[in-house]
Amino acid sequence: MKFLSRRLRADLLLLLAALLWGSAFVPQKHATDHLGPFLFNGLRFLLGAAILLPWVRPRQWPSKNFFRWALITGILLVGAAACQQAGLKYTTAGKAGFLTGLYVVLVPVVLFVVWRQKMAWRSWAGAFVAVAGVFLLSMNDQFRLGLDEAGFGDALVLAGAVLWAFHVVIVGRAVTQVEVLLFSVGQYLVAGSLNLILGLALEADTLPGLASCWRDIVYIGIFSVAAGYTLQAVGQKHAPAADAAIILSLEAVFAALFGYLLLKESLSAWQLVGCALILAAVAIVQQYGTRDPAT
Repeated sequence: MKFLSRRLRADLLLLLAALLWGSAFVPQKHATDHLGPFLFNGLRFLLGAAILLPWVRPRQWPSKNFFRWALITGILLVGAAACQQAGLKYTTAGKAGFLTGLYVVLVPVVLFVVWRQKMAWRSWAGAFVAVAGVFLLSMNDQFRLGLDEAGFGDALVLAGAVLWAFHVVIVGRAVTQVEVLLFSVGQYLVAGSLNLILGLALEADTLPGLASCWRDIVYIGIFSVAAGYTLQAVGQKHAPAADAAIILSLEAVFAALFGYLLLKESLSAWQLVGCALILAAVAIVQQYGTRDPAT
């Protein structure tokens, strides 16, 4: 009973992270019109680190494991966030949400191929049900990989989904060895610094656009980065990576909900079915999913 209550708390934290990430798609889409992806990501991750840094206690100073995990996850964040943000410039938020959501099925693939960790068939079932739900949520957008701008944007977001899958898996391993808050600050500092360096070198001409999207950066830095990614790390201490990915796929449901509430976007019957499927996938994980925390 004690373990189940701990697992339930972890799942609720992951649910809250998904809600915060879902709310970020609207300001992210807006920011693509004004600021380069590296500059945008650099500023939001550095802001997230600055918000959390005062909460790091002196006794939490880094170990050797900290530097390794912070570097690996920070680099993954650079690649994944850059692909997603750059892709949003050329594709729609709906397609970006679906393609990003593919990491749900990629996580168990990564666990099996790289670490030879077998997953229960019910975890696989939950993953595919979640992806089907995300697909229905974005079915109003035509998906294609091509040489035109829209196809290029889809390809970028898809590449980001692969990197997100690796990030989810490695975060699950890192938080078993490193204090969560310190780890979170570390990966944000690595991601923010690398992004900012690349942004100043490649996108300096977009800096004037900061005046038009600084509110987006503040919102995402506080809620998506400082809160969302940290909640993900805390939750993954007690939730296996494959199950965590399914719960985090609720990000697509919340993205659609915020689009409906804030942008007056319509939700079709099929999209509502998609929401129901993702909720069903989460229920499958709760009832039948993996029970042992990732190690």
